[in-house]
Amino acid sequence: MTTQQLPNWLKQRTFLTPDRMALSNGDGEYTFAELWEKVISIGEQLNTIVKQSSHPYLGLMIKNKVNSVLLVHAIQQLGFTTVLLNHKLSENELSFQIQDMELSTVIYDDDCEEKLSFLGEGVKGVSFSQLFRTHRTPFEVKDHFQLDQACSVMYTSGTTGAPKGVLQSYGNHWWSAIGSSLNLGISENDTWLCSVPLFHISGYSILMRSVIYGMNVRLFESFDVEGINKELASGKVTIMSVVSNMLMRLMQDMKDRCYHPNFRCMLLGGGPAPLPLLQACKEKNVPVFQTYGMTETSSQIVTLSPEYSMTKLGSAGKPLFPSELMIQCKDGASKANQEGEILVKGPNVTPGYYRREEANVKSFESGWFHTGDIGYVDEEGFLFVLDRRSDLIISGGENVYPAEIESVLLGCNGVEDAGVTGIASDEWGQIPCAFIVKKEHLAKEEIIRHCKENLASYKRPKKIVFVEELPRNASNKLLRRVLRDQWDKGMYADED
Repeated sequence: MTTQQLPNWLKQRTFLTPDRMALSNGDGEYTFAELWEKVISIGEQLNTIVKQSSHPYLGLMIKNKVNSVLLVHAIQQLGFTTVLLNHKLSENELSFQIQDMELSTVIYDDDCEEKLSFLGEGVKGVSFSQLFRTHRTPFEVKDHFQLDQACSVMYTSGTTGAPKGVLQSYGNHWWSAIGSSLNLGISENDTWLCSVPLFHISGYSILMRSVIYGMNVRLFESFDVEGINKELASGKVTIMSVVSNMLMRLMQDMKDRCYHPNFRCMLLGGGPAPLPLLQACKEKNVPVFQTYGMTETSSQIVTLSPEYSMTKLGSAGKPLFPSELMIQCKDGASKANQEGEILVKGPNVTPGYYRREEANVKSFESGWFHTGDIGYVDEEGFLFVLDRRSDLIISGGENVYPAEIESVLLGCNGVEDAGVTGIASDEWGQIPCAFIVKKEHLAKEEIIRHCKENLASYKRPKKIVFVEELPRNASNKLLRRVLRDQWDKGMYADED
């Protein structure tokens, strides 16, 4: 059987629309022709370093900078698979991933040098500044990408055990981009604002869509709330990817101001969104498109189409056109409004985890991928995501979903941020414990009163802890397991 292939994405895009804007970061702008020229130049320098390597995987530790984008494309031009390394991880976590992938070379942003000081003789670390001083060795540019070839590897966050390397093929990224375009549409005037990390699927997928769509990327090095709101109000940006915490901060900073009519899509992912936040966006006419996706699905796989954004508030929507969705209940049957595990299928779903045969057998069933998330579909097929199965609290035999409690807490005046996790209880097995970041003086009694009005008794937090901030990963996703671990280690006083 002939392997499916497509024209080299960046090369083809440069041929089709060389003068169209490809990338901007506030300091400079680059057309696709200019981007191509820089990518090939850096690719020749990189080729000098890796041309003798027989290992197809190349480590890359980056921040949201122009040079990072160039390296992402240069590695593709050389035919290597990029292993994205999270610079926010600990030395032990990074060491595990580098050894697990058997990497011989890691290219890194100079700012990350201290993070990789542990690299031994078996792994060559090359900083950007070293790379850009290297002499060039020409290479033959590939005319095509093989769709079944691994394009990138990203490690799961390890919320359900040891991190696993998720293989993402060129076909996965292609179909992810196509599925999104069939839902959101494409305009030659689109600019996608990227402040999410490029080493996460949310950021990396924006770069892939850029060259597939012929779309400009407005790159932010960090999540600059004021700067981003200024961009969204200017009319220069049409789409942005966020998670709930990011959107909440943007809305707080906006106050009574509005975004420009050109801004047509706030793509919201990263887990169930609190209903108070969605309602606040509705009042401000912010076009929020709630989505559901993960590293294993190469970004979104379910998205709420615009015509349902108000009538199905709180839903993640229906599967993107190339994909399928199924709820697997305990008895195997799938009925409307019945909770169960979310299973997905489609050409954007990973072919598997790197060197994890046991996990691959467990995760895939007749082509369906077990997400480990809990949700239900209503009578019309709209998905409502409840929570991670690993975060589920079972209190006195009742299922309690932290996201539901967090949504209620965020609707309480004076609560800036909230995280809920289950802690051990001799009486109930587990009880919900709420960790609150407050805006101002706020008494626990006020929170308890608010919860009594909005939650069944078994769902109400039995303990409330005030904290300065909540633990989040590089994508701003709440790490409930960290809260649970911190409680178990006695880091918080049991005041109740």
